[in-house]
Amino acid sequence: MKGIVLAGGSGTRLFPLTLATSKQLLAIYDKPLVYYPLSVLMLADIRDIMIISSPGSLPALTDLFGDGSHLGLNLTYAAQPEPRGIAEAYLIGADHIGNDDSALILGDNLFHGHGFARLLRETRQDIGGCTLFGYPVSDPERYGIGEVDDAGNLVSLEEKPAAPRSDNAITGLYFYDSDVVEIARDLTPSDRGELEITDVNRVYLKNGRARLVRLGRGFTWLDAGTHESMLAASTYVQVLGKRQGVRVACLEEIALRMGFIDAEACHELGARMKNSDYGQYVMDMARRLT
Repeated sequence: MKGIVLAGGSGTRLFPLTLATSKQLLAIYDKPLVYYPLSVLMLADIRDIMIISSPGSLPALTDLFGDGSHLGLNLTYAAQPEPRGIAEAYLIGADHIGNDDSALILGDNLFHGHGFARLLRETRQDIGGCTLFGYPVSDPERYGIGEVDDAGNLVSLEEKPAAPRSDNAITGLYFYDSDVVEIARDLTPSDRGELEITDVNRVYLKNGRARLVRLGRGFTWLDAGTHESMLAASTYVQVLGKRQGVRVACLEEIALRMGFIDAEACHELGARMKNSDYGQYVMDMARRLT
């Protein structure tokens, strides 16, 4: 299974913060925002990942992660010159995906919950078309909403419905089979000139090949695309770290726990950052999990 992190966009909602840097490089508590979506793909046991971003942001992202080999990953990069819709990721990443199943995650989404890694790995075993992840919200009229039957099959998809039939907001995490590239190629751009991911999902829905996995109680989903949501995400990560000793999206720890790297390599990565609390945590994890 291949992965894509779509870390593009101009970040205009975060001006002036993003006038000189990429949104994905801004801090969510103790690490760059892009760590969080990348960690989700790692938890799903996906190691071959393409990061798509604006041409101006790619050098910094490449400096941050390199080829990913230090984390046991194979990272490649591609440019999205203009934000032309989420589904364009599958045109840009067509060769990367090839004939494989894939997971696409938006670069400003944060997920966390007990058993999340197991859920992701189980879900990827039988995609059978399109699998979306829903999260219950109290204000569904602000989101894309998925209605499901008792078996979890999608019945309808609505964008910001005036009279929502469900509280399942569609999150920025999508699993697809290999048909998604051709589906994306056949899309007609919206009035805004964008290739909409909802249109991709509706093709699968029309063919009876779409389902939704509900992230219920015990899970957290945050879209860190505004100043307020970034602050909320930082506070959430800080509180978990201080109260429970949990470092959300610690890539080095995840790589170790997933068997992508060994304890010695993990400790070395932590030692490079030994003057920070984050580096000390990584070294401690390496010692504990030896």
